[in-house]
Amino acid sequence: MTIPTPPPIAGFRWPLRIYWEDTDAGGVVFYANYLKFFERARTEWLRELGFSQEAMRLQEAAMFVVTDTAVRYRQPARLDDRIEVTVRLAEAGRASLVLDQQAWREDTLLAEGRIRIGCVDAATLRPRRMPASLLSVLGLS
Repeated sequence: MTIPTPPPIAGFRWPLRIYWEDTDAGGVVFYANYLKFFERARTEWLRELGFSQEAMRLQEAAMFVVTDTAVRYRQPARLDDRIEVTVRLAEAGRASLVLDQQAWREDTLLAEGRIRIGCVDAATLRPRRMPASLLSVLGLS
């Protein structure tokens, strides 16, 4: 049975190239590296919204931590591939976000994941409300 490929999710798109360091000895992307690609795309998504994670940590004493992940691997990416990683906000609360992410090579879905990130106090790592400015940009204020 063939599983149909869903269309690319609408939202933020971040391009990247696959380097040797991303692959195993056979030139195929090591599965855990998709989580790194998703992390980088989330960071760039936040930048696009006007938020630097380092500035949030220093100025607001707030930072994000991953609290839950689910990733499905569909096709391998290989050395030198150009791919795009997407980010779409699926759910939002006052202290956490759920993001749907996908990795694409042209029209081929490589991996897809649902990632929950929680906002924590930078000093104590206890859950806290996201900064008001971010809540406002996300339409949650």
